Amino acid sequence: MPQLKHFPLPDVGEGLTEAEILGWKVQPGDSVTVNQVFVEIETAKAAVELPCAYEGKVVELLAEPGQTVEVGTPIISIDVDPDGTAPSEPEPDSSGETKTLVGYGPQATSSKRRPRKAAPAAAVSAGTAQQALQGAMAGSLASPAVPAQATAPAAPAPEPPAPAAVPAGAAARGSVPLAKPPVRKLAKDLGVDLRALAGSGAGGVITRRDVETASAPAPAAPAPAAGTGARERRVPIKGVRKATAQAMVQSAFTAPHVTEFLTVDVTPMMELRQRLKSHPEFQGVKLTPLAFAAKALCLAVRRTPDVNATWDEQAGEIVYKDYVHLGIAAATPRGLVVPNVRDADGMSLRELAAALESLTATAREGRTTPAEMTGGTITITNVGVFGVDTGTPILNPGESAILAFGAIRDMPWVVDGQVVPRKVCQLALSFDHRVVDGQQGSRFLADVGALLADPATAITY
Repeated sequence: MPQLKHFPLPDVGEGLTEAEILGWKVQPGDSVTVNQVFVEIETAKAAVELPCAYEGKVVELLAEPGQTVEVGTPIISIDVDPDGTAPSEPEPDSSGETKTLVGYGPQATSSKRRPRKAAPAAAVSAGTAQQALQGAMAGSLASPAVPAQATAPAAPAPEPPAPAAVPAGAAARGSVPLAKPPVRKLAKDLGVDLRALAGSGAGGVITRRDVETASAPAPAAPAPAAGTGARERRVPIKGVRKATAQAMVQSAFTAPHVTEFLTVDVTPMMELRQRLKSHPEFQGVKLTPLAFAAKALCLAVRRTPDVNATWDEQAGEIVYKDYVHLGIAAATPRGLVVPNVRDADGMSLRELAAALESLTATAREGRTTPAEMTGGTITITNVGVFGVDTGTPILNPGESAILAFGAIRDMPWVVDGQVVPRKVCQLALSFDHRVVDGQQGSRFLADVGALLADPATAITY
């Protein structure tokens, strides 16, 4: 008799409650071992590959690629005794305990999420696991003011019925439409909602032709007027974009922002950079102006530790941190992410340059780990790489300062009474006025500027 284990979506240690299934690495019938990567998920912060907690044979995949699943929901069913040689074991009960994935999350904790109405128990048989997952999803989509059993019937289809309309009784098959993974990917690329289609394949399976037909424009539709929705695209707000939006709104309307600006002649810094690039110690390292800005920021924090502190509203305290986990705002195909360099204040210029190069490359590939996305203490946003002079950056939540590093340009500058061409950039510092006073913010910005204008002053810190 099969001994089934249902693997729930784990807490990957980010404080998030849901994730999207990007793709499965296994299929029903495949054998899996402990810690074998079996699925890739995307949270609001990073793409993560999950290792399996069981050894056995895959019985059923309980979530589809592109589906968003809540933490604690079963996503795969595994027979841990495919040979039928081990004694039967009962399924673990649904005590609410959150299993911790190897290498992720808290070590001993219980789920604190609000219990859901009519949520299925974790111990379900292989034959009912899919129904349990669908029921949980339907419960989360229902309005809290209307009981699930009182859901109003769907409105009748217009006459004549559209070819993509769902036939009566389709809802009884569950909320997960029947379609193969390539068809699901095509639907996602074309923006087609599979739940709105009636499959023309055997057993109601949605085919590629069904998706292509649903995505094609109506042949007899009149030409739309300028500015109408025919020339618009609608993309669901989820993942990194959703998390970034929520964080920025929370930060902008919680912390009183103040932004100050400083224009700096960084010619000496650029000359030093050119000399160091040929130095044997810096061979094989991409020495960017951002590395100099990061080093200057870490040094300036020593004289103004308030910019590296956190306002703890709940505890009624200001938390001063004797370390710098330097966040670097990075633009990626998935949106804006802010991974951080741990203990950046203890690094040399070369170590910082190497760490920044590795961090940005990993972020652009979407492989930043959850640990690298949390715990930052102060941030740099390098708007100069886009040719932008400066801006008014919004604080990363939980931090008290963020520095915008602008483009370095050849500009006329007065030196010893003479107008000469120099390398000039603009800095902008936004800070939380609850923690950082104007005098402290100004001194910190001036210190960063002085270190970039004359790197030799670093020996005085």
